[in-house]
Amino acid sequence: MAQTICVLLDEAAQARLMAIANDRSRPLKHILRAQIVLLSGERLTVQEVARQAGVSRPAVWRWQQRYGEEGVEGLLHDKTRPPGKEPLPAGTVAQVLALTCSEPPCEVTHWTGRAVAEATGIALRSVQRIWQANRLKPHRSRTFKRSNDKAFAEKVEDVVGLYMDPPAHAVVLSLDEKSQIQALERTRPDLPLAPGHPAAQTHDYTRHGTTTLFAALDVLHGTVIGSCMQRHRNGEFIRFLNAVEAAVPVGKTIHAILDNNANHKHPKVRAWLARHPRWTFHFTPTSASWLNAVEGFFSALTRRRLRRGTFTGVVDLQAAIKRYIAEHNSRARPFTWTKPAADIVRAVSRLP
Repeated sequence: MAQTICVLLDEAAQARLMAIANDRSRPLKHILRAQIVLLSGERLTVQEVARQAGVSRPAVWRWQQRYGEEGVEGLLHDKTRPPGKEPLPAGTVAQVLALTCSEPPCEVTHWTGRAVAEATGIALRSVQRIWQANRLKPHRSRTFKRSNDKAFAEKVEDVVGLYMDPPAHAVVLSLDEKSQIQALERTRPDLPLAPGHPAAQTHDYTRHGTTTLFAALDVLHGTVIGSCMQRHRNGEFIRFLNAVEAAVPVGKTIHAILDNNANHKHPKVRAWLARHPRWTFHFTPTSASWLNAVEGFFSALTRRRLRRGTFTGVVDLQAAIKRYIAEHNSRARPFTWTKPAADIVRAVSRLP
């Protein structure tokens, strides 16, 4: 037999509960509790109150009892809960941090959460909280390479100076090539993104050839001049320089920032440079291509267009790259460099 608990409501209590239940600015839990008591005042069964309010029967009993003991005010506050576990001692936290930053024993290369938890005698979740609070991620690593260029500081000051204080009446361009871009066609259509399922691609594909993208990023405006070619030689590089020469307005001097690729220093390129006096080449230090601003554009192109793309041929690939460059130029913003040269040199000097 369904259980019925009698809740007596006077006119004042009922009016106040109705006001709470109809006040949409109140917390949802207060509205729900008022609805439970109002339904209980209609002499409905506990099951019926729970069904109409959308809660469990224990929740109905709990708030009926709270109203009987404390009235309407009892519905508007939560009872004080006992405190949780005491925080870990500072010594334990220091031990976890020191252990994580030290060399692990045996033949493993890094500490895992379970290994640290076993060594310190605390729970895995506690170790994870300590790592999160102190921004430790032992499962991740990244590579670095220190430049051995003897003129590293001078070249950094030269390139960063062009970014942060470009010369007047001049165009600063960041030039580079992205070679061996493959035209890959997946053997099956991609599976779209769905709740609980990431987008998916087949692991096998058909190769249709490669192309090389020559690109020049205008630092002041953020626009890109790009050209796709089949080969990656000094002849193609000179053809691209001619295209940039035609695109830059007459009367503007051109400062081009390049890396130390052999094509950029080829005798034919040097001869071309001698015939075009408004051009000046500025080379980044060796092993420091991150100073070349156009690398950021190449990274975005790879992540947003190439990596997940499927192309039926080289022509299709080149057309997709041209469309991406056109979209980029339509919403281009000036390139902004914020790190002074002195800070870069000081940071690199700290590397082992």
